[in-house]
Amino acid sequence: MVVRTRFAPSPTGLLHVGGIRTALFSWLHAKRNHGKFILRIEDTDQERSTDKAIGVIHEGLNWLSLDYDEGPYFQTQRFERYKDVIQQLLENGNAYYCYCTKQKVEAMRNEALKKGQKPRYNGFCRNSDIDPPGNINPVIRFKTPLDGIVVINDLVQGEVIFQNSELDDLIIARSDGSPTYNLTVVVDDWDMKITDVIRGDDHLNNTPRQINILNALGAVLPNYAHVPMILGADGKKLSKRDGTSSVLNYRDEGYLPDALLNYLIRLGWSKDDQEIFRIDEMISEFDIKDVNKSAASINPKKLLWLNQHHIKNIDNKSLISLLNIFFDQMNISTNSGPDLEDLVEIQKKRVETIRGMAEQSIFFYKEFEEYDTQSAKKYLQPVILEPLKTLYNEFKNSDDWDNENISNSINNCAKKFNIKMGKLAQPLRVAVTGAAISPSIDDTLRLLGQGKSLDRLKNAIQFIENYHSS
Repeated sequence: MVVRTRFAPSPTGLLHVGGIRTALFSWLHAKRNHGKFILRIEDTDQERSTDKAIGVIHEGLNWLSLDYDEGPYFQTQRFERYKDVIQQLLENGNAYYCYCTKQKVEAMRNEALKKGQKPRYNGFCRNSDIDPPGNINPVIRFKTPLDGIVVINDLVQGEVIFQNSELDDLIIARSDGSPTYNLTVVVDDWDMKITDVIRGDDHLNNTPRQINILNALGAVLPNYAHVPMILGADGKKLSKRDGTSSVLNYRDEGYLPDALLNYLIRLGWSKDDQEIFRIDEMISEFDIKDVNKSAASINPKKLLWLNQHHIKNIDNKSLISLLNIFFDQMNISTNSGPDLEDLVEIQKKRVETIRGMAEQSIFFYKEFEEYDTQSAKKYLQPVILEPLKTLYNEFKNSDDWDNENISNSINNCAKKFNIKMGKLAQPLRVAVTGAAISPSIDDTLRLLGQGKSLDRLKNAIQFIENYHSS
């Protein structure tokens, strides 16, 4: 049997990392077993579903290279099929019309609570011979078996048992005729021959209801794997409406797709003490049965560490392409400045995100209008004026603008004024970059070029003279 998994998001909000981890697990399970991965858009909530959200789903999957073999299928294009199945359930006695009003159902639930029972519909219309009222559009309910159990041999949770007596007769069609979630999911998984349903454990309570419907239809049951939820750094459940948990937010902040996937696979799954995984290793090593039962929380520091590792190991050509995206967003032209190959070779060893690399490289290509206030206050003081003037002359007379000569000039100047290298390097860094953070000072000056370095150093000297003389 060919393994077939599916990712079935509803386009009612942002695609967050919890959903993507479920997609990743389903994708890996299919890939490892040489199966098929299907994309299904569950868009029956037409009031909340949007084309924009559908676009975000495609954009997120494409960014992460989680390619699907079939789809996308849209539930809104399958309403006739759902109607046929509902009619089949009515005809074989596994469903019935319910004319109870919302107020009446609410009264049933309140009565059950008073008796210490679960609030539920009591099956009033299940076998009723009362003539249906003409002024009420009925819902359609599934006839849940009154006794027996549903046993789920869950690939993650283990054996889970539900008593049918605790399940009420769920609605499978609303009063306007539209199908409900539990019905559409069952029909889709059946028609699409899904062999393994991998989804969040918040759906576990739906599973016995769906199994009962599948049994009533004579369908083959899929395997189920309910993976634990991902919690935010604050320990709370992730929300589709929270932009910070959106997958595309990570892209826009400069995370690499391989780094995010590496991080997500380690949320709830492990292989010995290995932390770094390539995609091919994920496919060969991942086993859904090894996923932990307990929820995991996002650790931003761990994700940044992984991202930094992947940045260090990505090829420079790919890194340049990504960096240019952020430079374009910032309206930074790289026509005048260091070669991007040289830049990324230096910056990739020290930054945590691509956005961070871009932001910390702007000064190479664009003149800054003012110094960082705190950095200037701390480092651009009169005490450093004469050393900077001496260094300016050293640089001006340098014939070879390379790391060795730059470093020698700084060291000679520091020795001449009997100050430590760092006491000169930091003021120099602020002078040429505008702030106190950059690559090593010799790399910074080399990449900046002799001309720009001299111009900015001259400006810093004038700044100290003018500022402290006023």
